[in-house]
Amino acid sequence: MNVLGTLIYACMFGILALALLQAVNKPRQMQTTYLIALLVLLIIHVCGELVVYTGAYQYVPWLVGAQYPLRVLLGPALYLYACATMSPNPEFSKRTYLWALSGPVLVIAVMLPFTISLSSAEKLALADPATRNPEHYKLALFSCFAATQIFVLYTAVYFFRALKLHRRHRQQLMERFSEIESRSLSWFGVILLSWGLVWLCYATGYVSVFYGWRWFGQGVILPIFETCVLLAFAYLALKQPILVKADKGEPRSEQPRTSTVSLDRMQRIAVKLQSAMKEEHLFMEEDLSLNKLSKAIGISENHISETLSQLLKTNFFQFVNGYRISHAEKLLKETDMQILTIQFEVGFNSKSTFNTAFKKATGLTPSLYRKQQKAVTA
Repeated sequence: MNVLGTLIYACMFGILALALLQAVNKPRQMQTTYLIALLVLLIIHVCGELVVYTGAYQYVPWLVGAQYPLRVLLGPALYLYACATMSPNPEFSKRTYLWALSGPVLVIAVMLPFTISLSSAEKLALADPATRNPEHYKLALFSCFAATQIFVLYTAVYFFRALKLHRRHRQQLMERFSEIESRSLSWFGVILLSWGLVWLCYATGYVSVFYGWRWFGQGVILPIFETCVLLAFAYLALKQPILVKADKGEPRSEQPRTSTVSLDRMQRIAVKLQSAMKEEHLFMEEDLSLNKLSKAIGISENHISETLSQLLKTNFFQFVNGYRISHAEKLLKETDMQILTIQFEVGFNSKSTFNTAFKKATGLTPSLYRKQQKAVTA
């Protein structure tokens, strides 16, 4: 029995079990349903590891590797959760599910010779170099390597698709909203990359053990890192509010956008947009959206979007927040207002969003910008 490994994976099991209980008690939405499915698959994966670390495989050798087919579904489940959370119209065809299920089918196919040709005693003998049969061990190596490669391939494909979906979701939000932090799931990309790294190292480490290769911290650092990622994901996923369709980006064609509004018309729209910002200070309205701006100036959303992208070479998010930052610079120079007050005054309702946008535009944080301006005028 590996005491440390058992404790780490028991901790993972506890985290996932508590998260599953909370998810089950949440209002039933598509996002929650796929989160529950993902948590169940993760629990199965952790239980499979506990069978090895606790030494239970000695009593139930047929359970060793039983989680491999279902583990391949982790990538698809995470992608489907992302779709349900971020897509305006999350509908999945039978083909989507069939492609996801093809992974477990392939794993079962490559593991079947090992599963049915060896008895429990022969499988258990493989754990000890002194008792293992060389031919049986080769079969075990092949099954393990093939199953792991399928897992890595499917996980990589679905992780890439999830990252692409998240990036597109953020871009679409920037075309409609001036505040996207609560809608963009900025945490998802970080968690996804961290999880991908964990599973890649896990798969590599698992195969390397069969060849007698070990790297520093393989049995300690990696499981601890995996626990931290799981804890972060469970907390953030449960905390993430359900996004209604109005809070998501509108789906758009992958083809380059062509202009349907004349240049003269776009120039007139641009003048109205700039007037609404400079004279009416609409940018100061908290959570200003493309829809609200459209109603305020009497121009359709499509025509505004087209003018911003085709004539002004920007998007709604950058256009509005550009005016907010300019006004914030003026207030920081000319007044002694607190930075938090300025943040709300110019229309930002999030400190992190304000600081990020301000630093991106000026190269300085608001506090350093004020200090620099005072030093110049002193």
